[in-house]
Amino acid sequence: MLAMPISLSTSWCSGRHKDGYEMVKEMADLGFEQIELSHGIRVSLVPGILQALHENIVSVSSIHNFCPLPNGVQYPAPNLFRPSALSGQESHLWFRHTRRTLEFGERVKAPLMVTHMGSVSFSLFSPVKKLKAYHEKTEGKCLDDPRYQKLLEKTLTKLRKRMPKFWSQVMRNVERILPFAEQTGIRVAVENREGLAELPLDDGFSDFFGDLSSTEHVGYWHDTGHAQIKERYGIIEHETLLRENENRLLGFHVHDVSDEGEDHQPVGTGIIDFDMVARYVRPEHPVILEFSPRLSAEEVVESREFVEKLLANRSSR
Repeated sequence: MLAMPISLSTSWCSGRHKDGYEMVKEMADLGFEQIELSHGIRVSLVPGILQALHENIVSVSSIHNFCPLPNGVQYPAPNLFRPSALSGQESHLWFRHTRRTLEFGERVKAPLMVTHMGSVSFSLFSPVKKLKAYHEKTEGKCLDDPRYQKLLEKTLTKLRKRMPKFWSQVMRNVERILPFAEQTGIRVAVENREGLAELPLDDGFSDFFGDLSSTEHVGYWHDTGHAQIKERYGIIEHETLLRENENRLLGFHVHDVSDEGEDHQPVGTGIIDFDMVARYVRPEHPVILEFSPRLSAEEVVESREFVEKLLANRSSR
């Protein structure tokens, strides 16, 4: 089953490092041969990263937009600029820094760029806030509550009604960036999101791919934690989302979700059915552990061993 080693995202450790070489070395010393350069890579880390790659300490499984971060930005910022933005300036900055990420990805020989597609925005009150407040008040034990179901349907209806103008911006910007993806040979991996107003809405991936002029250099990226959070809200079934996008699937961000709904947790410690997820993993799919910086090195290694054992068992059946 495993055609490539399990990768580790720099989301786990980039924030505590000042030297990119030492950051890569820490990940390699845990036994990782591949890493994802995530959206917390400050410009100051780049020289050390390039030196480590030159020495073949690791290889790069993927890169996450925006990487490196724009000058002066010192914190993870994948939504700093949104392709859904109605502002021409923000749209331009998204295009500029996404192209920069693709160029950097080509330099570090990354085959994939994971990216977000923005969101539906409301000028005053977002209906999402009310839904989340109700969900949190009941500690997530409201899916069978008719009042919650009515509120959920009302929220989704408002999102879909307001979506078209933001969706048009997304499609326009993706069409603009795809020639650069083709030029660099990097596939654009569109990630499912945990934010209720983020795009594409979970039933909208088929429309997204269907509306593009070409899908040769774009596909679906599955985040296990994000899908599980949406299942907790009763918006989707985790497996349904995977099954519907299986033919477009490019790879995985893998992390668990606690009983309280907190994601980026050690794999196998929470509520995700990883036996189900493993059924959709193919040998060509990068599997990337994407963790909170709060996790210990031991938890990171145990998670990798959990996933390796799971996939090895799948291949032996």
